[in-house]
Amino acid sequence: MIKKAIILSFTFFALSLYTLYTANEVKSVIQENKNPIVLELFTSQGCSSCPPADVLLKQIKNKFPNDVIALSYHVDYWDYIGWKDPFSNQAHAKKQREYGRKFDQRSIYTPQLVINGKEHFVGSNSSILYSKIKEYSIGNRENPVELCGVELSNGTISFSYNTIENINDKWLRAVLVINERETQVKRGENKNRTLRNSNIVVAEKMIELNSYERESFLTIPDLVTNTDELTLVVILETQNHDIVGAVQKPIGR
Repeated sequence: MIKKAIILSFTFFALSLYTLYTANEVKSVIQENKNPIVLELFTSQGCSSCPPADVLLKQIKNKFPNDVIALSYHVDYWDYIGWKDPFSNQAHAKKQREYGRKFDQRSIYTPQLVINGKEHFVGSNSSILYSKIKEYSIGNRENPVELCGVELSNGTISFSYNTIENINDKWLRAVLVINERETQVKRGENKNRTLRNSNIVVAEKMIELNSYERESFLTIPDLVTNTDELTLVVILETQNHDIVGAVQKPIGR
């Protein structure tokens, strides 16, 4: 029994060292990264497998604040279990199904993490996530999109932007996120748990690019409170949802 405990302790220690080494190795690689990597996590407060992925997403966000943009999309298809996720949105499930068709998936699942719109894996798998961040950081180029100005007035966020590459067959996606919110879950698979979600997507808008208009806006939804810290994210992507550039900016209130 003692021998088994020693082996388990050693295994846990080795895994911890591996995770720390991997994180530091990835951090050294992406220090020169000028084009952030976009992580899109499809999750739900009604899914018992999702909290570890939510925690991992926050850890990555905190560890690489300038190099990774983390987005948390709460889907609605878990709501029937007994707990309606306050951030769930039918549009998020639709977006996930579009990725499912792109990846030729037979079904969608949570927690699913999509990186740069190009591939997916289980959102709680830290070793794959660190490996993919390192992979996508190598040879990363200049960021082809930038935010020039952001203004908040009467519940509307107005912004201007520039793109520095060919805009043919590309779209701009504007995303508004709540930086963090804590929820007391009273029913469902996570009953009696306190969940802390970060970078929660609460508004999203697709913008068709052209050579003339370089301005747009987002309306702040009612679920946003006066105490919520907000961030605006602007993503440049192809019509096939490959992400080629992204930028984020905190919203002063």
